[in-house]
Amino acid sequence: MRVLGIDPGYAIVGWGVVEYVGNRFTPVAFGAVTTEAGVPFEQRLDKVYEGVLDVMTTYKPEALSIEQLFYQHNQTTVIGVAEARGVILLAAAKCGIPIFEYTPMQVKQAVTGYGKAVKKQVQEMTRMMLKLEKVPKPDDTADALGMAIAHCHCSRSRLVGTPLR
Repeated sequence: MRVLGIDPGYAIVGWGVVEYVGNRFTPVAFGAVTTEAGVPFEQRLDKVYEGVLDVMTTYKPEALSIEQLFYQHNQTTVIGVAEARGVILLAAAKCGIPIFEYTPMQVKQAVTGYGKAVKKQVQEMTRMMLKLEKVPKPDDTADALGMAIAHCHCSRSRLVGTPLR
């Protein structure tokens, strides 16, 4: 199974493609789509859409694993992230890729075995599972790889994320 994990945002969209065969993970590719502050927001959304669409058409994932949006502190930021997430979901829909959402706790549980693990623990376990020399940067890219791993683990259990339709 080939899974694209995405950590959504509008300044940085982390992405990671993972191949999962016989309980073995192989990193296919990973990186980030970045946009510059000060650029009109609609142009930033366009760059996110085009960048993610390029990843999807290049690596042809069988599923998209994306973090469920949750509100923390900054209402302005969450609205921008939601809009960026919308263009990411649109790109997946245009490519016919099934979309699965996971909460941060589900990702932590799937990757580390502990739903209250801290971010650095998840990133380090992701690095180890993918046999990478170091944790990918930016953090959004490492988080995206963790999202992909979470779907691989959860797709074979009752913890499977919520499919979007």
